[in-house]
Amino acid sequence: MRRYLVTGGAGFVGSHLCDRLLDDGHAVLCIDNLVTGASHNVAHHADNAHFVFCYHDVVRPLGAGDVNGIDGIFHLACPASPAHYQQAPISTTQTAVVGTLNLLDMARAQGIPIVHASTSEVYGDPREHPQTEAYWGHVNPTGPRACYDEGKRCAESLCFDYHRQHGVAVKVARIFNTYGPRMQLDDGRVVSNFIRQALQGEPMTLYGDGQQTRSFCYVDDLVDGLVRLMNTPDDITGPMNLGNPGEVSMHYLAHLIGERMPARPPLRYLPLPTDDPRRRCPDIQRARKQLGWQPRISLEAGLNLTLNAFQKRLAHHLRASVLDHSPQPD
Repeated sequence: MRRYLVTGGAGFVGSHLCDRLLDDGHAVLCIDNLVTGASHNVAHHADNAHFVFCYHDVVRPLGAGDVNGIDGIFHLACPASPAHYQQAPISTTQTAVVGTLNLLDMARAQGIPIVHASTSEVYGDPREHPQTEAYWGHVNPTGPRACYDEGKRCAESLCFDYHRQHGVAVKVARIFNTYGPRMQLDDGRVVSNFIRQALQGEPMTLYGDGQQTRSFCYVDDLVDGLVRLMNTPDDITGPMNLGNPGEVSMHYLAHLIGERMPARPPLRYLPLPTDDPRRRCPDIQRARKQLGWQPRISLEAGLNLTLNAFQKRLAHHLRASVLDHSPQPD
């Protein structure tokens, strides 16, 4: 058994990572300030003696006593959807930069490896396609997405400087679009937007002409890549693209989700947001070679699993709303 620290562990990806580590027989210290995470994502571990939840913001260093016996760090703490990080751009940058600095100091002091969850957003609106890890990106450093894009780029720089200067075993994962159960209903990402809108009988919102592309990786596949990356030798540092190389347009994604509904929802077109990338698709040759990893779950199968989870959550929210507004006995 190993004991892992997972920052952002009550978030969408983080909670699935906690599940996987516990299923593999490890212990987990889950850190989250619940700004975008949710306690119900990890509530099913409340009675597990190998799971500890700590309410904490990584912008503040953890006490030395809190991290005794930690064998590795998975650093996932940071708002990841534009709807969230654009509401709080300064704190997003602080989390990406100061939070990462604190975790790197911890990894250095403890002599343990750290997997840093970076993002495909470091490539910005790419002019190379598909994106390899050698591509430096095309990012607007002053735009509305810069708090996240540039915050993550700076965090990567810190990781590699700590590796070069202090010998810290860093492992940088560049995560592409990920989806699955436990995505927030209102997180503004395209899969959750389309599914929520379709289930609630609303038009599905496309931006621009709907021909911009993304690649969608089911969350269990991504988590497997993160675990494999942690288990590599210290000389495997990344950056490592983790994503599904199957590129689809937003219009086609809307089609896939719409055809799973009893009645196909209409489409609504709005202007393309500022700095929204036209194309995004990972080259995963490095992950295939160094991790033996590639996505296993098809987009169709993953959407079915995600849709089922959203249906249950919306039904729960509807029941709760009805109870909240029902007449109370005198």
